[in-house]
Amino acid sequence: MLYRVEAADVRFGRVAALTGINLAIQHGERVALVGSNGSGKSTLLRLLHGLVLPSSGQVHHDGAQAQAMLFQRPYMLRTSAVNNVALGLWLRGKRWRDAQAQALTALRRVGLAGVAGRSARTLSGGQQQRLALARAWVLKPDVLLLDEPTANLDPHAKREVEALLAELAAGMTLVFASHNLGQVKRLATRVIYLEQGRVLADLPTVNFFEGPLLQTQYPAAHFFVKQEIS
Repeated sequence: MLYRVEAADVRFGRVAALTGINLAIQHGERVALVGSNGSGKSTLLRLLHGLVLPSSGQVHHDGAQAQAMLFQRPYMLRTSAVNNVALGLWLRGKRWRDAQAQALTALRRVGLAGVAGRSARTLSGGQQQRLALARAWVLKPDVLLLDEPTANLDPHAKREVEALLAELAAGMTLVFASHNLGQVKRLATRVIYLEQGRVLADLPTVNFFEGPLLQTQYPAAHFFVKQEIS
């Protein structure tokens, strides 16, 4: 078991961000979190990553598994693209020269070798997402958590980042939030639907999008899907 969440609530003051969350995620799964804005997707990702603690309940995590998180708007350090990637390796004890060499390899993998020396903050949105992906991937995580990884990107950049995710995440556990249901169909093996901080459906992807199960047993999720694809 990679994650086990038991009766977890997350509150920010009087605001209930998550309520009564119970779920388990196994090694190797590709789990999509879907729901409208404010449904709790980002908070659930942060809860799994340890960035927020449950106000009540428990979160169990396999501590032997390294994890990395990719944010919707990744923070770029005020330095070159290659240094943005190399810094994490250096902090893990690599010599700076070796860290830079591995960082260049990672940038080639995501198609950014040509901008290695440029300031990361001058790159386009799509390039910054690919850079953030290289920065996470170079650390060889077992688990990759992603918050709307292709939001605010143009269609071409979305396709590029999605293709990289499919390639680089092979062998990893993937948990990602997305409003793009086509992307969910292509990348996920399981879909969790949240509404107002509660899990209202948790199904294999094929059952979430096809057949009568969603409509008959999970009407709120069925209505959400109909709205999003109509």
